[in-house]
Amino acid sequence: VQLQASGGGLVQAGGSLRLSCAASGLTFSTVIMGWFRQAPGKEREFVATVDWGVRTSYADFVKGRFTIFRDNGKNTVYLSMNGLKPEDTAVYYCAARTSSGVSGIYYSRRDDYDIWGQGTQVTVSS
Repeated sequence: VQLQASGGGLVQAGGSLRLSCAASGLTFSTVIMGWFRQAPGKEREFVATVDWGVRTSYADFVKGRFTIFRDNGKNTVYLSMNGLKPEDTAVYYCAARTSSGVSGIYYSRRDDYDIWGQGTQVTVSS
């Protein structure tokens, strides 16, 4: 099982990026996917999650700016980021929850996920 994140880079404040996370070795359509981020010296924190369908949940600090969506045909989850701020600078990680989930419950803890990608760096300059 592998998650491969990509799409990070350097962008000016107010700019946009779209991160991708390609999954292999699992039945992608049956797992809950999430994005987390970790800034230097800080704990890894929840950003967004999407369940098997289209239900999503976001951290308050990205609501209205970031969008998580998935393409089950491509085994890929995306994070579209608009209105980027310098405080969004971090390594972004995608994660998969392969254990069963409960519909309507949004999983936002690191321990809720058991498979992690390698991370992709996002740097926002002011």
